[in-house]
Amino acid sequence: MKELFVLAEHRQGELRDVTFEMLTKGREISQKINADLTAVLLGHSIKEFAKRLAEHAKKVMIIDDAKLESFNAETYQKVLSRLISEHKPLLTLIGHTGFGVDLAPSLATELNVPLATDCIDLDFEAERLVVIRQVYGGKVNVKAVLRKSEKYIVTLRPATFEAQEVPAVGGEIVEVASPLSEDITYKRFLEYVQPPAGEVDITAADIIVAVGRGIKESDNMPMIEKLAETLGGVLACSRPVVDKGWLPSDRQVGTSGKTVKPKLYVAVGISGAFQHVSGMKNSDLVIAINKDSKAPIFRVADYGVVEDLFKVVPTLTDRVSKEKSG
Repeated sequence: MKELFVLAEHRQGELRDVTFEMLTKGREISQKINADLTAVLLGHSIKEFAKRLAEHAKKVMIIDDAKLESFNAETYQKVLSRLISEHKPLLTLIGHTGFGVDLAPSLATELNVPLATDCIDLDFEAERLVVIRQVYGGKVNVKAVLRKSEKYIVTLRPATFEAQEVPAVGGEIVEVASPLSEDITYKRFLEYVQPPAGEVDITAADIIVAVGRGIKESDNMPMIEKLAETLGGVLACSRPVVDKGWLPSDRQVGTSGKTVKPKLYVAVGISGAFQHVSGMKNSDLVIAINKDSKAPIFRVADYGVVEDLFKVVPTLTDRVSKEKSG
């Protein structure tokens, strides 16, 4: 029976969203090629994670070892190379995160298997793995066929696939002995460095108000920031705003910025170039405010307001504030 691995990613006591996104895509592929879906969980004191993963996969392989408590690409590689060599999964999915970028290339090199990174889709056609990747800053989607192999490794871009809730699978939890016999001393985890106070992670936000070149000048930014605060969200932007130095690069949404999928995305004065849209198209609800009725952003918006943002934003902020105060 064929097998498909999904490497669970967790950090500071939480399973990352990309894990469930990969399990959703992995389930789709495994059903198509008649393979068993297995979640691979590495860490220490992680049995609660295993129970959650068992709701989404036929099997959960758990390797509990104090040496795996914090992510280290070297220890993960030693464990994964052993598991992949023994179980020979047809495909191993890893998130294209800092975690996956550090791990996947070296792992694929050691195992001498084809690797495709930062994929936005994948499938099997005539027993060959086919992936979709973006090139030229997201201007072109490329369909690439990997050489035929018994095993493949792919990293998937976070927020590309929507994690779907499914009836609990009730997968089997299998504890596997750790192959690690000694500590890795040449590469060690030291600490998590938290963002400075006041900074935010827009990828974790439920509500985002994003601003584009339509804001005209930096003196108008407080108006957009007030709307974000009133909605209980965070402020983000398109690339022109970063290029002008009005917001830092960690607030940029798009192919050269971050991919987000909030419950609410309000695009203010953003035309909607595909580079930006690719970073927010999976938002649950998109509201666009732009005076240009032909702006591409309206093609992905659930609701659109064709009007001058300088008229709409203050009115919207005031209305939301009154509704909240009750």
